[in-house]
Amino acid sequence: MFSLPDLRRKILFTLGMLVIFRFLAHVPSPLATPDVVAGIKEMFEQNLLFGMLDIFAGGAMSDLSVAAMGVYPYITASIIMQLLVPVIPRLQSISQEGEAGQRKINRITHLLTIPLAAIQAYGMLTILLSQGIITTYLEPMIIATTVISMVAGTIFLVWLGELITERGVGNGISIIIFGGIVASLPQMIGRAFIAKQDPFGLGIFILIGLVTLVLIVVCIEGQRRIPVQYARSTFRAGRMYRQSGSTYIPLRVNTAGMIPLIFAIALMQLPATIATWFMSPAGQDPNFWNSIYNIFSPGNSLPLALAYWAPYFLLVMGFTFFYTMIIFEQMKLPQTLQQQGGFIPGVRPGKMTADYLNKTIKSLTWIGALFLGIVAMVPFVAAAITGVVALTLSSTALLIAVGVALDTMKQLESQLTMRRYEGFLK
Repeated sequence: MFSLPDLRRKILFTLGMLVIFRFLAHVPSPLATPDVVAGIKEMFEQNLLFGMLDIFAGGAMSDLSVAAMGVYPYITASIIMQLLVPVIPRLQSISQEGEAGQRKINRITHLLTIPLAAIQAYGMLTILLSQGIITTYLEPMIIATTVISMVAGTIFLVWLGELITERGVGNGISIIIFGGIVASLPQMIGRAFIAKQDPFGLGIFILIGLVTLVLIVVCIEGQRRIPVQYARSTFRAGRMYRQSGSTYIPLRVNTAGMIPLIFAIALMQLPATIATWFMSPAGQDPNFWNSIYNIFSPGNSLPLALAYWAPYFLLVMGFTFFYTMIIFEQMKLPQTLQQQGGFIPGVRPGKMTADYLNKTIKSLTWIGALFLGIVAMVPFVAAAITGVVALTLSSTALLIAVGVALDTMKQLESQLTMRRYEGFLK
């Protein structure tokens, strides 16, 4: 890779942007005092959603950095736009305008990121006040300064991600998230050893993580190849010639990616997050909102834990079907095949092709949904079997890290193949 000047330049540029991201993650916001940071870290250890977001941000959220929101507001805006484009006719027509339409959609996504980042930053300050982590009165100017600094940090990270996409290697936003996940791994492993966990239980926990890693790779790479044949007629020298060719449609087993896991965690943690605004502080008599928080906390004893993880498993499966069907409808494969003169052998074009593809993608989605549901349950099962609680195995973070690593390796492979006709494996 490094023997090719242009590819070496792209790799070094990507690494440079990641270094800048890690520097930014250590720039404190105006409220990041040692006591506040210590209280945030303690709260995040008990909250699955905040812990996951902190992993995405590489620990910047628990440190109350200016990059505390990470690129999560941009991801939220992108998901909202993906859901709105098929529903709103105006957005649908813009998306069909080719590259110019895609630039307009991206501009709307960027504008939507700003209020979402501001709302999330203000919501985080509200939670810190309600939990007693911030005990002093906050003047409006201090709140505004903190929120603006966090919004600026998010926009700066999005800009870094787009620079990586344009001049580096891989998808920039995914690379930023990948960098945050990898940066938080040494801290997680260090906490497990400092807590003096049982060595045998820790070994079993690591073994479960490795098995999960293998399953993620197999499922991400798994696909069903639908054979397609093309028949075209060309007119040359006064005669009609018929040409034929064959290819395939790769339908992925896990089309939805990690989005169902994020949706399910957000929905399951919503009651607990709302409860933190109204529950009684520590040392006072618990009220109704304390009970709601305890029910929707994943780290409970076995009966309450099952009451949390069972609906979580079902939500992951439901969101997998929902999001996969949305993506599949946007692809419009039957119409594209018919326009290009392609057909599936043994299946008539038109409605029968659409029914066949819908049936196939639903069968594959059952496998992908069960896979994501099992991956979502891995932290609960691993903690129950091994008793290791200091090392938080985030299956969502693992899924994202593996997916980004595979996609980046494929891009590097294609770059090498294009220049030297050989990849990593000669």
